[in-house]
Amino acid sequence: MGRCGVPGKLTVQAIYIQIARCLDPQYATTPSPTRERRRQRREYPGHSRVNTRAILIGLALGLGLGIAASATGSPTLLWMAEAAEPLGQVFLRAIQMVVIPLVAAVVFVGVGRIANLRELGRLGGMAVGFFWVTTLPAILIGMGIMSFALNFTAPVPPPTTGAELDTAALGVVDFLVNLVPRNPVEVAADGALLPLLIFVVLLGAATTTLPKEKQQTLTSFVETLGDALIKLMTWILWTAPVGVFGLAAPVIAQTGLAMLQNLAVFIVAVVVGLFILKGLVLLPLVRLLGGVGPARFIRGTVGSYTVGFTTTTSVGTLPMMLQEAEKLGLSKRTFTLVLPLAASINRPGSALFQACSLVFLAAMYGVPLDAGMIAAAVLAIFLASMTVAPVPSASIVSLVPALNVVGIPIAGLGILLGIDRVPDVFRSAANVIGHMAASTTVEGMARRGGRGEGE
Repeated sequence: MGRCGVPGKLTVQAIYIQIARCLDPQYATTPSPTRERRRQRREYPGHSRVNTRAILIGLALGLGLGIAASATGSPTLLWMAEAAEPLGQVFLRAIQMVVIPLVAAVVFVGVGRIANLRELGRLGGMAVGFFWVTTLPAILIGMGIMSFALNFTAPVPPPTTGAELDTAALGVVDFLVNLVPRNPVEVAADGALLPLLIFVVLLGAATTTLPKEKQQTLTSFVETLGDALIKLMTWILWTAPVGVFGLAAPVIAQTGLAMLQNLAVFIVAVVVGLFILKGLVLLPLVRLLGGVGPARFIRGTVGSYTVGFTTTTSVGTLPMMLQEAEKLGLSKRTFTLVLPLAASINRPGSALFQACSLVFLAAMYGVPLDAGMIAAAVLAIFLASMTVAPVPSASIVSLVPALNVVGIPIAGLGILLGIDRVPDVFRSAANVIGHMAASTTVEGMARRGGRGEGE
């Protein structure tokens, strides 16, 4: 059996060990769900409750100072709120420092991982096709539900001056031409991430055609570089409580309580959108292509949904997903391939969240979204959501390319980072349901094509 083969004995422990080895070659010991959570907290400490609470405290202090300054009009409080702004700017600059090489590295490795699916056969290809088919509707649902929810938001002045915004819209032809960078280093220095991602995708695809030894050398180097950048980003996100305070205080001082109302509307829109995604996209696909009724599927995935909701991680939910996939009657050949693959590159919930965030921040900063801007944003979100880096609040960090394309300042990410805990649990649970739906649907399509393999 190869390193990523199917275990001979179908036990949760055996399958989980094999999946852990596929996802992480350095996994030499027998993992368990508890050990997996401890490992994630050790390697990515931003996931821990301590940092989450600290971020909430930083947000609460920033909101409190901003509300007090706005309500009283006190010159002293207004000065304090404005004096905190450099803290937020340093935090954002640190994120910008890392996000370009981090996103490039993750996308490069992700392209190689997807290209290797030809070695996994038709099931792997159908799985990736399902990921793509569900990610695009997730983005459109997110944009649609947030556009509707904006009717319930209060008007607030833009947190930054209009001079800081770049709202110039390109024509369709110019947009397509600018997707091909003349100099990848130059577009990286300018922060033009979408052309850089196009270059990285093409470079990653070209790398898969090299001899195996050269391909592994280059991929291993980029993957190691990505690991170092992930660690650096984790360190930066540990300063998020101070950064969120510095971002929230001046913004709320300018906008007042109306911003809190808008943030509540944003959270509700995201949660509603995620349930719409499950009800109108995932469940119908499970029924039509997978041959499993919605009621049976929901009953069979309650455990996975609950674990994903509480742990906010797909990999940590794998043991429960494997158990429930077996109870749903899926073949070992299918779910031992599709589920770990889905945990790596399938993020429909994250795509919907990012789409909602883009529309919300565009409205907050007064950036118009025409057809060209929306098309560019959809492409950027699609690429980012398929290759989300394993860092805390990765769905927010990886939103930078889409914001850059549209011309929205990334300062708004600090506000979303402070309230991310609530959307995070719901989008993580939606991602898990997307993984289970992918496995069920691929199983149904394989059986219809006479390629299923029973127990």
